[in-house]
Amino acid sequence: MSEQKLAAEVRTEFGKGFARRARMANLIPAVIYGHGAEPIHITLPAKATTLAVRKANALLTLDVNGEEHLALVKDVQRDPIKQIIEHVDLLTVIKGEKVTVDIPVHLVGELAPGNAFNQELTVISLEAEATHLPTSIEVDIEGRSAGQHIHASDLVLPKGSVLLADADALVVHISEATEVSDEEAQASAAPAAE
Repeated sequence: MSEQKLAAEVRTEFGKGFARRARMANLIPAVIYGHGAEPIHITLPAKATTLAVRKANALLTLDVNGEEHLALVKDVQRDPIKQIIEHVDLLTVIKGEKVTVDIPVHLVGELAPGNAFNQELTVISLEAEATHLPTSIEVDIEGRSAGQHIHASDLVLPKGSVLLADADALVVHISEATEVSDEEAQASAAPAAE
């Protein structure tokens, strides 16, 4: 995972009025916290921040008044309608430090014909080095057939990562695909339409 550099400005104003004015000026309010230090309230450039936080667990190098801070994006609050970023919470990290993160689980490959899958876990909790966080965990389902299961203990983790989730947690369940006849589909759709 590569670090992204952003210039940040310390802010002394707080509240909804300030946040609204900051967003109108293409800035996003944020806070850096962690390691027992006092929180640092900052603003970040909206466009660069929006691009940087598209990936889960983004690692940022922030230039705050000439001082560099390495931080991990912990929470992003978005407007529910416009989907613009309203606030970002950042956790201070140190190179070499281990952090707990939720990593997305992506399925790759095609099942054997006539089978279907149910993905029980879409993210998995890991402990990994802050500067070497995986962007995702890939699970190969190529050629798998009904009755096969993939548990958290079956996942191939990146070097240096430790599984924090229950090893027996079901990630993917594979079953036979059920075919619904046209008559059954129309019968089940008819009451819903009424």
